[in-house]
Amino acid sequence: MKLKEEYISKEVNTRLYQTPVPVIGLTGGIASGKSTVSKKLEEKGFPIICADALVHQIYDMEETKNFISHHFPQVINNSTIDFKKLREVFFDKPENQSLIEKFIYKKMPQKYFEAYQSYENAEVVIYDVPLLFEKGLDKLVDLKVCVYAPENVQIERITKRDGSSEELAKNILSKQMSSEEKKKLSDVVINNIKSLEDLDKSLNEFIRVYFSGN
Repeated sequence: MKLKEEYISKEVNTRLYQTPVPVIGLTGGIASGKSTVSKKLEEKGFPIICADALVHQIYDMEETKNFISHHFPQVINNSTIDFKKLREVFFDKPENQSLIEKFIYKKMPQKYFEAYQSYENAEVVIYDVPLLFEKGLDKLVDLKVCVYAPENVQIERITKRDGSSEELAKNILSKQMSSEEKKKLSDVVINNIKSLEDLDKSLNEFIRVYFSGN
């Protein structure tokens, strides 16, 4: 399937990692259902690249383990990274966050293109990225798509899914860009408030409006 011409807003040299085909940035807040939408689009044949999966691949690299071991030896346990300790270190000081992010993001283009090249004859890429706006990646994609659920629905889902208290769920949400803000900044909003049947209808409508060859 191709993104319709009128929705292609970038040239190759201004697009994320100079991807030769249009890139759709798919984002959404925690418990919005972004992962569900990503999976459903993949099942429909769309090439999906998941930013979180790329980060996990980078952390699995020996080079990354050596880097973390050198700078933060206290988070290494039996030659592996203790991610609970790493999170604590990451949020402890801004300079720690900056150092780790700089290393990880330097490796992203390579991992992104490895994922892209795994798709033969891709005519569009959907980049599943939670921090689309926070990292300024929205300026590098052709179309910004937000999976939206209001805060009260997010809180309900977090407490059910994780067994968290409502207070903890609110605290998690307070540290992120709100779904309302992401909704305002997006070109397309896919509501995921009610049932999976409603979500399927919204996705089918999204595909009908924005793509040709479907």
